[in-house]
Amino acid sequence: MSELLQPFEEMSQKLSEVRTEIEKFIVGQEQAIEYTLLSILADGHALLEGAPGLGKTMLIRTISEALDLSFKRIQFTPDLMPSDITGTTLLERDAEGRQRFTFNEGPLFSQLVLADEINRATPKTQSALLEAMGEKTVTVLGQTYPMEKPFFVLATQNPIDMEGTYPLPEAQLDRFLCKINLQHPSPSELKEIVKRTTGTAIISIQKVISREELLQAQQLVREIVIAEEMIDYAIQLISMTHAGAEGADDWSQYIQFGSGPRGLQAMIRLAKARAFLSGRVHVSIGDIRAVAKPALLHRIQLNYEAEAEGITNEMFLDQVLASMRREAVG
Repeated sequence: MSELLQPFEEMSQKLSEVRTEIEKFIVGQEQAIEYTLLSILADGHALLEGAPGLGKTMLIRTISEALDLSFKRIQFTPDLMPSDITGTTLLERDAEGRQRFTFNEGPLFSQLVLADEINRATPKTQSALLEAMGEKTVTVLGQTYPMEKPFFVLATQNPIDMEGTYPLPEAQLDRFLCKINLQHPSPSELKEIVKRTTGTAIISIQKVISREELLQAQQLVREIVIAEEMIDYAIQLISMTHAGAEGADDWSQYIQFGSGPRGLQAMIRLAKARAFLSGRVHVSIGDIRAVAKPALLHRIQLNYEAEAEGITNEMFLDQVLASMRREAVG
């Protein structure tokens, strides 16, 4: 039995080292670091939302260094075109003078892509990411090109400055495995940030695991055991995000659209990754409850009554989780 568990234990230990490396540079933001790593382990994409200066871009760059992934940053602007992301096909002349079409890869062809301020690009440009995020391929002029594995899109957006932005449509939001809200640092964290960034010390991030090891870790996450009752609990949680659900409380009046099957899949995948990162080979209710909000925040839509009363998606999910509280905590 111990031999069967050895790969899980060794990889879990390496991922703990990855987290330690990230925390050498990133101050605070423990939840953001955890959920981003969980998304990567679950082979999914993540949307990071927070005010400017909270370290969204630096967090993603640091993770790419610790995981030894090729990294590209795309600054989304209103004039960005789809071909600026995916690449273009050019008619070129070879050494023998014959003309042929050559595809020049865009910045999307990288293992980790930072889509910075994704909501500043037009819907047409945003949709250029849909195929790559869902199918992990890019089609240009009828020719399909596969993305290198592993492939992740980590996008950022600013919830404050909404002027000149194009809110992501539901189809685009649903491609993200989870949504991560970054918190403002505490006074002690602010002091540490100043010490690390304004002094003479140079912090270097060590590469902890290789591409092959990361792919192995993703496979091990899929092998994490989840009991039927855990799946039933997750299904019940999803059902509670729909108006008129059995056992729903008065808060169900605020829901317009609840989460669908992708929300359930996201919760299970993230819960498995959390169990793996914690050194366990089985999913607990605590795992499901811990990942419910990042998995569902962007997959539910409240009605105008909720907006009028100042009720947010996070407040609604807190109420759902409170109504389903169980004594088991993982």
